[in-house]
Amino acid sequence: MHRLKQYFFVIKELTEREIKRKYARSSLGIIWSVLNPLLMMVVMSMIFSTMFKRSIDNYPIYYLTGQMVWELFSGATNAAMTALVDNKTLLIKAKLPRNTFVISRIYTSLVNFGFTCVAYILMIFLFGIRPSLTMLLFPVGVIFALIMCIGVGFILSTEYVFYADVKYLYGLFLRILMYLSAIFYPADMLSGIMQQAIKYNPIYLLIYFFRLTVMYGEVPEDWVWIRLGVWSTVLLLAGIIVFKKQENRVMQTI
Repeated sequence: MHRLKQYFFVIKELTEREIKRKYARSSLGIIWSVLNPLLMMVVMSMIFSTMFKRSIDNYPIYYLTGQMVWELFSGATNAAMTALVDNKTLLIKAKLPRNTFVISRIYTSLVNFGFTCVAYILMIFLFGIRPSLTMLLFPVGVIFALIMCIGVGFILSTEYVFYADVKYLYGLFLRILMYLSAIFYPADMLSGIMQQAIKYNPIYLLIYFFRLTVMYGEVPEDWVWIRLGVWSTVLLLAGIIVFKKQENRVMQTI
């Protein structure tokens, strides 16, 4: 029990350090985590709301929902990628579980996501979206997202130790994935095969989950739960296997 408390204490300390470092030179500090999604929502709404106004009600919320989920995933996995390399000294000297550094980066992204949610809640009320019981499923969607982030984070952080080019390849992959996640356009506008393919995209599934539960007051269909469950399980197991298998080699290389 004492060891577990120590583990969470270290994660908390590492998270605070990351947040302080991120906003060290900013006058507004963490307020940017609230302002950034609002500013992006305004810009993207001006660009796309006219284009999709007939097919998407409350387009600003539609976009903001997709964008905040995307930022959680891309931000958490990108940060986790360099966790081992950035903490090389602590990794060698401190007797801590290696996964502590990866988990702390993902937890930091979760904290930033929490501040983004402040802006999100304000916008929900501003656009007159009625509260519904399905909004209680919001934390469930966050859990699905975090499990995926941990799995992908374990894989990326391990491979980045050996191959620095992983960072650039993953950036390219994320750019493609973003356009295949229907963040700013309706998935229904795609052709039959493409539309079916996109519904297997884990990020699209997460976004769809949040939009249904928050915007439309609906419980996601069975196929959404099944696919999210499968993706979460597969990515987490794959991440744990890769991380554990390469742990000794990581310590020898780093």
